[in-house]
Amino acid sequence: MPGAAGARREDGEVHAAAARFDLHVPHSRSLKAKRQAVRPIVDGLRHRFKVSVAEVGHQDQWQRCAIGVALVAESAGHLQERLDGIERFVAAAPDVELLDVDVTWLETQRS
Repeated sequence: MPGAAGARREDGEVHAAAARFDLHVPHSRSLKAKRQAVRPIVDGLRHRFKVSVAEVGHQDQWQRCAIGVALVAESAGHLQERLDGIERFVAAAPDVELLDVDVTWLETQRS
C-alpha cells in the first residue's frame, strides 16, 4: 500500500545523513544576540529544505553555535545535492562564519 508505514520503494534503500555545522557569531555580545543571528538559519533550513534541525552545541557560549541537520532522500545523489544546498545556505548566512562541517552518512540495512 503506497504511503503506508514500512512501505518500500522498488530498490528498498533509504539514504540518510546527519550534518553538524559549527558556526562563529563574531558580533554577538550575548546569548540573545547569538540566537537572533542563528534563528533565521534554523528557520530557513526547516522551511526551505524541509529538514530536521536543532541547535546541538555551544548553547552557553555567546559567539559559538553548532547546528545539527538530519535528512533523508530517495537516492544518494539527491541526498548529496540537498547537503550541498544546505551547506551553501548556511555559509551564505549573514552575521555568522561557517567554521566546520561534519557529515555522517547513515547506513541502512534491508531486511
